[in-house]
Amino acid sequence: MTSDSGLPVFPVYNHRRLPDPDDNLDDGAVFLADKPSGWSSFDVVKFLRNRIRTRKIGHAGTLDPLATGLLILCTGKATKSISIFQDYAKRYKASVVFGMSTPSHDAATEPDGHAPAGHLDEEKIRHVLENRFQGKITQIPPMYSALWKDGKRLYTYARKGKVVEREPRDIEIFETRILRFEGMKLELEVLCSKGTYIRKLAYDLGLELDTLAHLSKLRRTQIGQFNVDDAMTIDQIRSLSE
Repeated sequence: MTSDSGLPVFPVYNHRRLPDPDDNLDDGAVFLADKPSGWSSFDVVKFLRNRIRTRKIGHAGTLDPLATGLLILCTGKATKSISIFQDYAKRYKASVVFGMSTPSHDAATEPDGHAPAGHLDEEKIRHVLENRFQGKITQIPPMYSALWKDGKRLYTYARKGKVVEREPRDIEIFETRILRFEGMKLELEVLCSKGTYIRKLAYDLGLELDTLAHLSKLRRTQIGQFNVDDAMTIDQIRSLSE
């Protein structure tokens, strides 16, 4: 049986619906989890695997360790549908700090550059977002990423202080909305296609505004029709083995 979108119908477990001990998760199931900061996406996969009975489990879309929010995990036969979930548009709430950059473009590394940002105002930021970061654009992936280059992950080069050439990637920004701008901090909501690096968007936004910027906080709130408000907390996942 499939849904109208062509996606096979699997049970979706969330904070209101937890799996029963007798559920056969090898037949396929989808879990919505709220990843906490400091956890890698694989940490959440491992944490869930140790608390349920299934041979196969994977996640549909990596979140950086410092990021929080919605992570979709698939078990059993549902792992064959991971690529479908990955293709869904994703919504984020991002905090951008102007005036300084970091090598990783987020708060995971120490600042490596400073620049004046007193000339910024909300109207200038909105103008650049609407004219430079809207629709189909290209984005060069950050050096601190898990993409492969000549048999090595890009972050392997970055940690040694090396910068290598990266191919631009086609992405699409469907919507940007300024939630708040105060001082040097921008609160921004972004709806985008798969493959979009929000921390690279923050860095590029700084350059377009004649300053520097980095991402200080990121939360994924939506993947397709799935919302983080429905996601299971880590404590709820922990309770599955109790």
